[in-house]
Amino acid sequence: MPAKDIYHDNVCNALIKDGWTITDDPLVLSIGTRSVYIDLGAEKLIAAERDNQKIAVEIKSFLSSSPIRDLENAWGQFFLYARALKKREPDRSLYLAISLSTFETIFQEEAGKLIMEEPDFRLIVFDPDHEDIIQWQPQIIP
Repeated sequence: MPAKDIYHDNVCNALIKDGWTITDDPLVLSIGTRSVYIDLGAEKLIAAERDNQKIAVEIKSFLSSSPIRDLENAWGQFFLYARALKKREPDRSLYLAISLSTFETIFQEEAGKLIMEEPDFRLIVFDPDHEDIIQWQPQIIP
């Protein structure tokens, strides 16, 4: 099993504060004869009259010396996991979780904006110090 991201516990706590229940840590996803490990699975009861909302969260720290390499890796993992998740658990949506400082740097540059323009890309921006969710993209329906 891969090591947890440096922000793993911060994101878990932020999701719990936002009303989510962590159901899988990690969420193991099989792709053919191989397995991948999405950092978290979570679900949230929206309201009694609505169905459960399910998400999977891949957490990325962007702490290497090359933000563009981190972006390439995050992009590749996100779309591989999203495709596999769509086949295995079509009712669960994948989100990439990044810190506010990452969002304010590489994701405000042209390279980061390219990813955010992808129609199936979903993003969670969190504050690691206060363990709060700052932004859902697209906005999740409460």
